[in-house]
Amino acid sequence: MKAFFRIEYKTAWGENLQLVAGGKKFPMTYNEGGVWTVTIDKFTASMLADYGYELTRDGIIVRQEWKNHSRKAAKGENSFADNWIDVPEGNCFVREHSTSMFDRPGYRGAGTAIPVFSLRSEEDFGVGEFYDLKKMVDWAAATGQGILQLLPINDTTMTHTWTDSYPYNANSTFALHPQFINLQAAGVKQTPSFKKMRNELNSLPQVDYEKVNNEKTRLLKRLFSTEGGQVLDSEGYKDFLEANKTWLLPYAVFCALRDEKGTPDFNEWGSYAKYSARKAAEYYAEHKDEVDFHCFVQYHLDKQLKEVVAYAHARGVVFKGDLPIGVSRTSADAWCFPKLFNMDSQAGAPPDAFSADGQNWGFPTYNWDEMAKDGYAWWKARLRKMAEYFDAFRIDHILGFFRIWEIPVPEKSGLMGHFSPALPYTEEEIRTKGLPLETLFIEDPHKKGYWHPRISIQNTDAFRCLNDGQKWVFNQLYDDFFYRRHNDFWKQQALRKLPDLLSSTGMLACGEDLGMIPACVASVMDSQRILSLEIQRMPKDPAVEFGDPMRYPMLCVCTTSTHDMSPVRAWWEEEDRALIQRFYNNMLGRQGTAPANATADICEQIIRQHLASPAMLTILPLQDWLAMDAELRYDHADQERINIPANPRHYWRYRMHRTLEDLLSQHAFNEKLREMVKYYSR
Repeated sequence: MKAFFRIEYKTAWGENLQLVAGGKKFPMTYNEGGVWTVTIDKFTASMLADYGYELTRDGIIVRQEWKNHSRKAAKGENSFADNWIDVPEGNCFVREHSTSMFDRPGYRGAGTAIPVFSLRSEEDFGVGEFYDLKKMVDWAAATGQGILQLLPINDTTMTHTWTDSYPYNANSTFALHPQFINLQAAGVKQTPSFKKMRNELNSLPQVDYEKVNNEKTRLLKRLFSTEGGQVLDSEGYKDFLEANKTWLLPYAVFCALRDEKGTPDFNEWGSYAKYSARKAAEYYAEHKDEVDFHCFVQYHLDKQLKEVVAYAHARGVVFKGDLPIGVSRTSADAWCFPKLFNMDSQAGAPPDAFSADGQNWGFPTYNWDEMAKDGYAWWKARLRKMAEYFDAFRIDHILGFFRIWEIPVPEKSGLMGHFSPALPYTEEEIRTKGLPLETLFIEDPHKKGYWHPRISIQNTDAFRCLNDGQKWVFNQLYDDFFYRRHNDFWKQQALRKLPDLLSSTGMLACGEDLGMIPACVASVMDSQRILSLEIQRMPKDPAVEFGDPMRYPMLCVCTTSTHDMSPVRAWWEEEDRALIQRFYNNMLGRQGTAPANATADICEQIIRQHLASPAMLTILPLQDWLAMDAELRYDHADQERINIPANPRHYWRYRMHRTLEDLLSQHAFNEKLREMVKYYSR
């Protein structure tokens, strides 16, 4: 059918409107009086039932309607006059979310951050499991909280050693980690030997990653040998296989080959080094049991987690997931889609408060140009899989969507990196300023003859040997490069990706915007309604020593600490005493000398400051919630830290010191916390 569309919209110079329907985009024509029109000859009824408008500038989407239009077609030619659908009064978001909780005008929520592996119950098997989240949901509901924030839950099995404990190095961005399975619910019998092993593992203060995972794998393989056939023949499994076949079978073949070859590095797999669907199918036919086992485990994990999600929703609680910025170079994703990654580069971070040497995560960087060719299909599939479990998500290192700190292989130090994409200087630009080239700059590995200023070069002898004039010139160039030169360029990079990706699901997006933040980041996050992250001891304003929670923006997540930092009590004990004294006097408004330890009342005051914040979400680590009770807090504050970013071989094994059953029984504390959350209208 033929359809004519008309909408009135006041645009600025260089802006255009386009109609979006059925996965297609139709440019519109500007008419006098701010009216935009388009006539489409072949427009179907299904397209008419769900269409919308987008505002673009230089080919980049800068604004979208809050929700789409829906019309019914009449016979013959159809003509429609629309009004731009803006955000409802009181609602700050440009897109609807999967849970109406976030779209409530003026919503302010409270929640707890804790990794799944850190949970502890009487029923788990030496590590937190998905089923433990039910008890965590019960505690959240009992204390008036509505959100539980988790670390990544994807499978990280590479070497079957403790180094696989790093949750940001997944072997698949779709598969769940087998360690989170509840063995009893999957069908494993609770024999005397099972109970003995469970008690032994649960008696440990931390996770014994190798023993837990080896025992779970052994018991699951035994279960598969007796009940696998029945499960694989079930309708539930067949539905799961059909819904996940695009990633499930390649992942399962990857796991089987990893174990057969003794390495996750597919470059060492001989004829299987390069993935092909045909070779994967042939391998599956020859190793059916080994491959089916991994599908069997994923089926149970998916089933258990979805049961937990439904349980949480019924109690008014949602889960916030974590989207890692990196993908392992020895992953099923890199094996199946090598063109999507720059395997000769490593992602990391420049020096910051966490690490003076910067960070080298080892992940290949993304080939964004290749990803754009199919409309970022891999990203969208990844996000849609997350949305099956989560109603909100944290974008790990959101700066990676603007630019990434790229370190050439085989360099190890983050100091040897550079931003990508970037606008490096030509050799002529540098020479005309009278600066030595090789000592102060790094040549772009992909663009010969172009140079990046070395990060933190001011701390080296090479810089100290310069005369005062050269130092001044270099610092001017350095500041321009890192803080001004790329603002518009990086903004455009982010706006080419984020609007399309965020619109693919209904999850609430929260960005981890810490570190060296370009000026363009805040405006992009605001335009896309991505919540920022506010941490009191890492203020975004360089002119202040500590952030004031009462001055935080509404569109943010505020927290006392993250998994990459010491919780409040450990920070208080480890930090420079003069800094703690200033915090004690200036931020807490207390007189006298700061105590050596953060007492329960000090921790409570800090928590109350965060609950009182205008921030939409106050999500605190469980360690910090418990810190405000002298009886419930852990005796060893220095053992509550989850990760040390400066240590690339850190063992991720923290577990809460009390069981969830015990936490649920602390009625006085839970009621106090509930009243606090209620008092601050969360």
